[in-house]
Amino acid sequence: QVQLVESGGGLVQPGGSLRLSCAASGVTFSINDMGWYRQAPGKQRELVANITTTGRTNYADSVRGRFTISGDNAKSTVYLQMNGLKPEDTAVYYCNAEGLSLTMRVFSSWGRGTQVTVSS
Repeated sequence: QVQLVESGGGLVQPGGSLRLSCAASGVTFSINDMGWYRQAPGKQRELVANITTTGRTNYADSVRGRFTISGDNAKSTVYLQMNGLKPEDTAVYYCNAEGLSLTMRVFSSWGRGTQVTVSS
């Protein structure tokens, strides 16, 4: 099983920046994709950004140009640099990892989330 631990959330003013981190641990054959999702009160969980182990990235239209996702394969860690934060970015941000178990089964693991609040 793969465990994910997020960190870096907090309270920031509009226009400010935060960097989220997600560290993966445990035994697995491989992690092929890691990403960030977010969920605001009363709204569905949505994809923010994801990255593959080859470095290919994908962003939601609402964050493209402001957020940057990056990864460190050696540390099994993914980061989300968030710049120019807006109040509508307020949400619980969840880390997700997808890959193959030791028995070659596809898995999807989730962290417990970290709160990001953008307010003046």
